[in-house]
Amino acid sequence: MNVVRTLSLLLLVALLSACAAKPARDSAPASVAVDSTPPADAAVVADAPPPATAQADTVADAPVAASDVAPPTTEATGDAAPTAAEDDFAALYGGPAPSADGSNSAQPSYDPWEGFNRRVHAFNDVVDRAVARPLATAYTKVVPRFARTGVTNFFSNLRAPVTITNQLLQGRPGDAWDSLGRFLINSTVGIGGLFDPASAGGVPRRSEDFGQTLGAWGWRNSRYVELPFFGPRTVRDVFGLAGDIPLSPIRTIEEDKVRIPLQGLQLVDMRAQLMALDDIRDSAVDEYALTRDAWLQRRNYQIENDLRGKHRRGRDAEDTDPIPVDAMPMPNWGN
Repeated sequence: MNVVRTLSLLLLVALLSACAAKPARDSAPASVAVDSTPPADAAVVADAPPPATAQADTVADAPVAASDVAPPTTEATGDAAPTAAEDDFAALYGGPAPSADGSNSAQPSYDPWEGFNRRVHAFNDVVDRAVARPLATAYTKVVPRFARTGVTNFFSNLRAPVTITNQLLQGRPGDAWDSLGRFLINSTVGIGGLFDPASAGGVPRRSEDFGQTLGAWGWRNSRYVELPFFGPRTVRDVFGLAGDIPLSPIRTIEEDKVRIPLQGLQLVDMRAQLMALDDIRDSAVDEYALTRDAWLQRRNYQIENDLRGKHRRGRDAEDTDPIPVDAMPMPNWGN
């Protein structure tokens, strides 16, 4: 592992942890105790609804934990059927798409660094529209679907060591055994992972990283942060990068001429998988809020799914986001 890259990552982690220690404008999510004892004259006004302004002030002033907010319920009112783009969103992210204005019905997002995050998101959006999206569009037009599927399978198979190690760290040896078997089958019968005979044999595909492991260990609430090029994360997941770097097979390749093209191909392949969401993003009133809430919803689903028993665990969301640590091309400056 390159010493300079490791020191750079540790410096980034230290800066983020220092920022996390500073008091934010919005306090961290905390439970709110509510005194439900009615006043002495409550019988007189029991049927009268509370003033709307009082309700608004109470909601605005009280910090509410994500776990304390019940998901809003809606009655069947003839809502329109989900569009094909929304179906693609649900398949990729493991949940329904937020509305076009970026609102997410599940729970409030913990984003005290929103001003900074929006500036980084604007930068990432420029890079995406100028470089990543055109490359992904050309890739899907030039490369046949069966070849793109093989590329996706190959890189998914390479992430098996990260997944297996984190499953063991989460106390899930049975899942780790399944993932090891999947890796061996696809690496041999599947010709280096280009094909996926393990899925045909009923072996589930799992995707784990150290950020999920930290969440399974108890670090549930973590402030949202968007990193240049790497995109959406939380502070917890930034620390998780340090745990995943030593396990990346691609980063063990010392030759830049081999490793960087592989990483570039992985990035293009991942961006191509997300093209189904471009229509939703382009039509959003607040594309930043849409991206943030969708990513946090997916991340929370992954962690909660890890905590379920093996037979109650649902299907993992596809390995499309966030950008894994081994996918970002970086030269070996220290060599």
